[in-house]
Amino acid sequence: MGRIGVDLYPLRTGVPLAEADAFGKFLGGSPTNVAVAAARLGRRVAVITRTGADPFGAYLRAELRGFGVDDRWVGEVARYPTPLTFCEIFPPDDFPLYFYRLPKAPDLEIEPGELDLEAVRAARVFWMTGTGLSAEPSRSATLAALEARSKSGLTVFDLDWRPTLWEEEPDEAYARALGLATVAVGNAQECAIATGESEPRAAARALLAAGVELAVVKRGPEGVLAMGRDGTVVEAVPVPVEVVNGLGAGDAFGGALCHGLLAGWELERVLRFANAAGAIVASRLACSVAMPYAKEVEEVLGS
Repeated sequence: MGRIGVDLYPLRTGVPLAEADAFGKFLGGSPTNVAVAAARLGRRVAVITRTGADPFGAYLRAELRGFGVDDRWVGEVARYPTPLTFCEIFPPDDFPLYFYRLPKAPDLEIEPGELDLEAVRAARVFWMTGTGLSAEPSRSATLAALEARSKSGLTVFDLDWRPTLWEEEPDEAYARALGLATVAVGNAQECAIATGESEPRAAARALLAAGVELAVVKRGPEGVLAMGRDGTVVEAVPVPVEVVNGLGAGDAFGGALCHGLLAGWELERVLRFANAAGAIVASRLACSVAMPYAKEVEEVLGS
């Protein structure tokens, strides 16, 4: 549930936007990319979001269907255009994003009364993001969906901190969402926003204290740490790759995390698989179309 838009990426890396002359057009938006990642791994997936009533919105719905993601809960908002996101690609670690979500993004216009709460409750995994909490009515709708879940199944809060999309402090909204989620996923900066802690183990403990059962702290080139309420602590090292575009790696990680948790794997295996999925996407230009199939991930792990 949450953000969707059109990603426009320069087809040459190392070129500033002011000099770029050719772009690729892709389905984008973090939770939407997570949905595509899970679908590529064989999971049945749907997205709750909104687009504009324009050609870009039609493009996004067609792309979702092409990826095998159910679009029945993707509505249209006629008064706002479908968002665009540009990025600059300077490997290995500089990927500035430019969000065009004004005057307001349609995906922030999800109303609580429009939700199919029966479907939300029935899902084995429900994934939401911090951006969905950044404005009304999306904030109330996202919290209503979390409340309907009542901590059932896997209810994942992707901390997804995008400061340019907020007009107020996120503390209260993040705290409410953490109290309703069972899994939290974020990097050091996002954990600091949510809990005040950025050191991985301290951040994981703070996320558990806030209400989740499993805290996953992404550490970039240092790998990932996961801590469970039962005292389990697992660390996994990253898969080394030549980075082309790091922007979609976290979304691939998220889709693979859901896949592994649904499969009932041991946590170490889940993290290794998710790390490998993220590494594959980091080695490719785009996000959604770069999401790997299970065979590709297993080949990386076996190499």
